[in-house]
Amino acid sequence: MSNTQQGSLHPANPWLAVDDCKVSDLEALCQNSTQIEEVPHASAIVKGVPVYDCAQLRADQLAATDEGTWRHALMAEWAGVWSTGPGIVIMKGLYPDLSVVDAATQEFNGLIEASRNAGIGGDHFAKPGANDRVWNAMEKLCLRAPDVFAAYYGNSMLAMVCEAWLGPAYQITSTVNSVNPGGAAQVAHRDYHLGFLSPSEAARYPAHVHQLSPLLTLQGAVAHVDMPLESGPTLYLPHSQKYLPGYVASSLAPFQSYFDSHHIQLALNKGDAIFFNPALFHAAGHNYSKDIRRMANLLQTSSAFGRAMESVDRVRMAQALYPTLQRLQQAGQTPPADLDAAVAACAEGYAFPTNLDRDPPTDGLAPKSQQHLMRSALAAGTSPAQFNVLLSDRELTRRS
Repeated sequence: MSNTQQGSLHPANPWLAVDDCKVSDLEALCQNSTQIEEVPHASAIVKGVPVYDCAQLRADQLAATDEGTWRHALMAEWAGVWSTGPGIVIMKGLYPDLSVVDAATQEFNGLIEASRNAGIGGDHFAKPGANDRVWNAMEKLCLRAPDVFAAYYGNSMLAMVCEAWLGPAYQITSTVNSVNPGGAAQVAHRDYHLGFLSPSEAARYPAHVHQLSPLLTLQGAVAHVDMPLESGPTLYLPHSQKYLPGYVASSLAPFQSYFDSHHIQLALNKGDAIFFNPALFHAAGHNYSKDIRRMANLLQTSSAFGRAMESVDRVRMAQALYPTLQRLQQAGQTPPADLDAAVAACAEGYAFPTNLDRDPPTDGLAPKSQQHLMRSALAAGTSPAQFNVLLSDRELTRRS
């Protein structure tokens, strides 16, 4: 097995590079199959993906002699699918009462219409007019219709899915995506965190971080309409989450070609959901239908542990430090690498979380960070007063 496959790090060189990426290594992982005996709680295997009948799971839960043991066994099974299995599960009938889904859809459509009227609708990750997106749909739904929110997110099966990968105290965020007829397919990619970085940026992180990143997030999508294949539901490459340098490789032409030739596509019905490891190669499909607005609520559930222990006001720190760094830079006696280290200790190097309505990505999938702004200002000779205004304006933009 190549040292670029999951779990096989070469201790002498824990860094990943484009030159290490071989389609043959990915292909070896993707040849694996899933047997129903490996997922005893699943009702079927479709295109290599375990399908779970939520009505049956709920009945089994009620009938279980020891509910806690039953629950832990089911969650362990899901975690195994996401880590060492195909990387994806289908939850049929996650929402048994479709009126709950319809009520949320009505509110989401109202938010889309309001965004259009305000001139801020659309999707940063697609051509204008192809999609309608509602960023931070979770907060907006809660404030707009708390009764609908309570019915929609008050779903113990959804909570069990999230806890299976992330444990308790997880945080859910959501983005509603409505792909209009004719909406083009995406290119294959991985998701947040490292998936939002360019290959060169991702390669700066050691290999163990590439292993860690998928453990911090669970991706999901709830179907708000029936999604036959013609409507372009998401394309997936099962088992690809196990390919260690995938964050570096996913945009490379040979890997895109392999994805195009070997992906699967899974139809969903309204109220179904799909959950997958964020490192799985995937891409939204082309909506070939004439009249289906393919609406899904894209759920991104995050680990409770992705936060620092102390609350730090890095805006105030950056504004206080900037004049000193500028003086040191102008004096020319402090090595540039040391100045850069001071910036790294002071300012936020990651652009998220942010308000994607007002802070869209630039030159990639992520907005610019505090560190980028600080370094750019130092390079341009921006005065401290001007820097303070730039940083304050940025913070107002990114906050909800």
